[in-house]
Amino acid sequence: MSTQSTSNGSPQPWTKSLDNDDMNLLHQFGSLTAAELIAEVKKLHDVAYQLGLEEAKEMTRGKYLNILNRKKR
Repeated sequence: MSTQSTSNGSPQPWTKSLDNDDMNLLHQFGSLTAAELIAEVKKLHDVAYQLGLEEAKEMTRGKYLNILNRKKR
């Protein structure tokens, strides 16, 4: 039985919004060992952390440049 369809051949409900690239990525992650998967998750965590730092920096910059003014009521 594939991850994409049930035993009667109908697609799983969770696959409806996935395209081929998404399914390929799922298959790639599914073929990793536990250690490789943990390493991949750590990489994703590091990237997310860096993006958060960059966003915080840009928000602070916008604040000091007075770009993010609120409308006064």
